[in-house]
Order: sequence, then structure tokens, then C-alpha cells
Amino acid sequence: MKILFLIPVCLSLILSSSAQSVLSLSLQVFEKFSYDAYGQNIRVLAAGKEGNHLLSSPQGVSYEIHYHNQTCIKTALKEPFRHIGVPHDAHFLNQMVLGSSSIPGQGLLVNNWNGTVEETKESYLLTFTAFGCVPLYTLDFTQKGELTIMTSFFDLVEGIEDPNVFIPPSFCDSVEVLPAKGDGARSFISLL
Repeated sequence: MKILFLIPVCLSLILSSSAQSVLSLSLQVFEKFSYDAYGQNIRVLAAGKEGNHLLSSPQGVSYEIHYHNQTCIKTALKEPFRHIGVPHDAHFLNQMVLGSSSIPGQGLLVNNWNGTVEETKESYLLTFTAFGCVPLYTLDFTQKGELTIMTSFFDLVEGIEDPNVFIPPSFCDSVEVLPAKGDGARSFISLL
């Protein structure tokens, strides 16, 4: 009998709050988000948007929440939870220094990884710090190799200041869940 353990390439933040910049071909957005890898929940607050979003993978629901008029749109999630981390099947590309390695304290050692999402055959490029495995940026590509989304992470803080951000407001309770749109919510950009 063989026992196989899938050990993550590097463990990233499990519970975190952060800001991020998301750039696609048609949109640039600055977001604040809370991330819970244990409970598989993501809360996104996009600058300049009225609503905010909660992805609840255990419930299989995406919530678009509008506090100003206390309305809520619930949509079924088709895609599995996407961890912010280096997948076990990612390929190590290289290690490099962002900034300068010749001046003490002026560089950051990072690891670059790439891979393909098995379900969609889309590829990705990931850059994480070499120490601590903190995400810096991700690039997502179509099957044809065209860049679709670039996400930059900054101001990461370990831990969740308010775990209640993952609890939908009571005015969402009676709202019916709509069928998933298109490919479903796969990333932060699809929430916008």
C-alpha cells in the first residue's frame, strides 16, 4: 500500500488582509481583500465600486453586496476555490533579485513559477518571495498565450482583522441563488 502526500511547493498566507492591483486588457482596479484559506472564503472591496463581493466556496455562492440600498445578488460558483499559493504541480523557473543585490537591503529574493490549470488549459506565471512565500504578482494567460490578467499584491498583513467580513449580511438570507454566469467566478477580476 502506497501513501502519497501532496506537499505544497511553498505555503503562502493562510489568513490575510491585503490590497492588490488587478490589470486586464480592459480594466485596472485597486482592491482590498480578505482571504481565508481554511474556510475557503474571499472578500473583495473594489475601489470606485458600489458593491463588494464575498466568494464562499463551501456554500458554492458568490455574493454581490450593496450596503447603500441593502440589496444582494447571489450567484452559484462553478469553479473550485483557488488558493493564493504555488500549486504542487507548478514548475520552478528561476530565482532572482528584484532591485539590487549589490547594495545591502536594496533587493528582494524571489522565486518564479509557471504551470497550466488542468481544467481550463490556461497557463500562469507566479512570483513569490523566496522567504515566507509571500505573493507578489500573478499573470494569467489564455490557451493561446495571451495575457488576460495581471495581479499585483501589496500591503499584505497576516491574519484577519475582522472575521465577520466572511459572514454575508442578513438582507442576503432570503435572496435566491442565480445560476452561474459563463465560466463562473475564477478570480478576483471576474467579480468586477
